[in-house]
Amino acid sequence: MRLPAADIRRHRDVWIEHGVPAAQIDRAQAFQDSWGGLALPPAPFYEGGSRMLDAGCPEEASAQGWSFGAGACRVSMAYGFMIGPEGAFGIGAGCWTPLHAGVIGWVESLALAAHARRWAKTVTRITGEDAVGRLDLDGYEPVPEVRGLSDNWWRGRNSLIAVYRAEAIALDAPQCLEAHVYDGLDDWGLRGG
Repeated sequence: MRLPAADIRRHRDVWIEHGVPAAQIDRAQAFQDSWGGLALPPAPFYEGGSRMLDAGCPEEASAQGWSFGAGACRVSMAYGFMIGPEGAFGIGAGCWTPLHAGVIGWVESLALAAHARRWAKTVTRITGEDAVGRLDLDGYEPVPEVRGLSDNWWRGRNSLIAVYRAEAIALDAPQCLEAHVYDGLDDWGLRGG
């Protein structure tokens, strides 16, 4: 569903006065034109993710370059959702941690999670660095549509596995590492349409 999105062009002069380069404002505006107002289904991790995609004011992290907010969180969080210097979708929690190589990867990941939850016979949640590290991904192939960086999906013979690493990395909290295993999928469940 697409909702009316704020026009961030009205902030341009003020942002430039505060030292935001015009190129970074243009980047945020391009994101807003493409994705602004897109209402998203809840994410199975990251406390449900962002409610709607919406560009925020670009900000510079000295070592990491320019990023901008990608939409308000559904609940109060220790981090926010951001578009990073190279266009990746990720979280900012004092440091930048990319989840997917682009916002399309995040959207595809949300769609895949909703699809897998609907069709899987069982869903198993695995938490913690040790338990997730024991997952055997032999015979699985990465799902390229999600453009995974710290987070990724794998497709097997009759299952899908999602691994959520970004929160554990960003917060230096290995106990936050989590995987979801969607078992009992037929070809429709594995690939859809």
